[in-house]
Amino acid sequence: MVEQINRDIAALEEKVKVIATELENAYISYLTALGQGVSKQLMLATYHLCTQGYPQEFVRLSMSQRQQLQQEIRQLTQQAAAQLLRHTQTEDSLEFSFLAEEETAPISFSDPVELMKWQFQVENAIAHTLKTLSSKTNSVLQKAEILPNNLPLAPLLEAATSASDGAPEMMSGSSPNLLNLLIETDSDSESSESHVTHIIAIHLRLIEIEFADTTVRAKRNQIRSISGKVGKLEREYQKKQRERDVAQAEAAWRASWFES
Repeated sequence: MVEQINRDIAALEEKVKVIATELENAYISYLTALGQGVSKQLMLATYHLCTQGYPQEFVRLSMSQRQQLQQEIRQLTQQAAAQLLRHTQTEDSLEFSFLAEEETAPISFSDPVELMKWQFQVENAIAHTLKTLSSKTNSVLQKAEILPNNLPLAPLLEAATSASDGAPEMMSGSSPNLLNLLIETDSDSESSESHVTHIIAIHLRLIEIEFADTTVRAKRNQIRSISGKVGKLEREYQKKQRERDVAQAEAAWRASWFES
């Protein structure tokens, strides 16, 4: 019985290897489309911020300053797209470059549990890329004096996007990939009164990028479909491993049992 269960597990592992390759290819296609979608959405969000959120600050810039700002934003979008594409350019199957920074044990992609862990790492890396790109864009806008540069914007945004208590109030109705904040600041005068500052900043959200781009959304749906297959295999794999453990224990019991 144990031998049959082992054969069943080996067959499941072969299926996992096949679906792992399918998942890798899906991520390659998805990240390629996502890189293009991020570029478009970041430029669009920056356009709305400069023309509708801070029109006076933008107009005050000279022609050369506006061109420099736009060029820096374009460079950031190109860097982000290239970074996402580099995630797919590896020699070894299912080993993305951004995972190489972490010293982790080699992942066995015949194991569906490890494959799911790998996918979790990939998703975390994508989220980190978007967060970093948002932060860099806001820094460029602060340097250009579009966004107020007298506020520690990075920690304020971190607080606003976390679930911690005391985070600044977020206003509803913002444009995609923009964050509207109401921040209470101390008055410059000697009075104890404070006033509320309205801040609009770049905050790239994966869900909004996918919603706005049909190609990216379609690629994501493909990944979801494959993930469902992985989840099913993982449940079957766990069941078979449990059956093997029980069968081995029963065999061990019989082998050691003797009548007194």
